[in-house]
Amino acid sequence: MGHKDHKEEAKAKARCFIITVSDTRTPETDTSGKLIGEKLREAGHVVVSIVILPDEPTVVKEKVLIESQRTDIDAIILNGGTGISERDSTFEAIEILLKKKLPGFGELFRYLSYNDIGSAAMMSRATAGVRNGKLIFSIPGSTGAVSLALEKLIIPELSHMLWELRKHIKA
Repeated sequence: MGHKDHKEEAKAKARCFIITVSDTRTPETDTSGKLIGEKLREAGHVVVSIVILPDEPTVVKEKVLIESQRTDIDAIILNGGTGISERDSTFEAIEILLKKKLPGFGELFRYLSYNDIGSAAMMSRATAGVRNGKLIFSIPGSTGAVSLALEKLIIPELSHMLWELRKHIKA
């Protein structure tokens, strides 16, 4: 069976937890968190919650640890804190937690970003992986980056990835 067959079998809709990492965003100004939620819902997935956390690696790490234990969540999508400024620390908080890393996600994201924004794409530290059977994605916080990641990478493969994670688990 090839990947196209797998995608045909993969019908599961993901239950997603969205985390915006920012020192400045509020529920009113969190356009990227809202955009992630809208795009996921449009694709038929479920948004369990959207939260905003400060750019504090220990806070982000602890929240991801807690949420990755929940049985009602399939994926955690973080946005923000993936750049190279002193306060950008989402990569450091998340990378250490991933039991299986998906380097292709960051590579593809930067490649697609390069086509949009040029060489500035090299500053993105978007990453993804798996912890406790949950998919974890960390993407930049700009609405352009969110749209790119969701439309080109996450949504097209989310159900397929869940199927792959679960295919050997006995019910």
